[in-house]
Amino acid sequence: MAKPQKKSDKKEKSGELIVAQNRSASYHYHLLERYEAGMVLHGTEVKALREGKANIRDAYVDVEVNAAWLENAHIAQYMPGGPWNHEPLGRRKLLLHKGELRKLAGHTQAKGLTVIPLRIYFRNGIAKCEIALAKGKKDYDRRQDARDREARREAEEALYRSRRR
Repeated sequence: MAKPQKKSDKKEKSGELIVAQNRSASYHYHLLERYEAGMVLHGTEVKALREGKANIRDAYVDVEVNAAWLENAHIAQYMPGGPWNHEPLGRRKLLLHKGELRKLAGHTQAKGLTVIPLRIYFRNGIAKCEIALAKGKKDYDRRQDARDREARREAEEALYRSRRR
């Protein structure tokens, strides 16, 4: 008799292995548009990512007309890498279509818009980065979101209690 397989909390349905997530992004920003970008990785960066040693909490994307760069993303060094290790906070090129680059470059020049990474993951063995065009939230926006969440939770709880009777 075969043992049932455990579901890994890092895997999604489509065979994606999530390496790093920016959970605070939706708290600090209004996420306007999402894009998927490939990543140019060198040397031991891939092995370090496969071990899950990445942090994108303070990272951002610098968009130019011909290229997008992932800045301030920390990928820890791969210990068996020895002298061929990579820089943990180095710039990493993101691969996007030319039209997407032009669109993002135009939007980021507007006041208050930035591009932030949401998560780094592997899809079919290839490293990808999900990025989003975002606008910073003000304090009153965050308070309003908290009130909306509380109201939604109370409504769901009331519906649940009314069904139980």
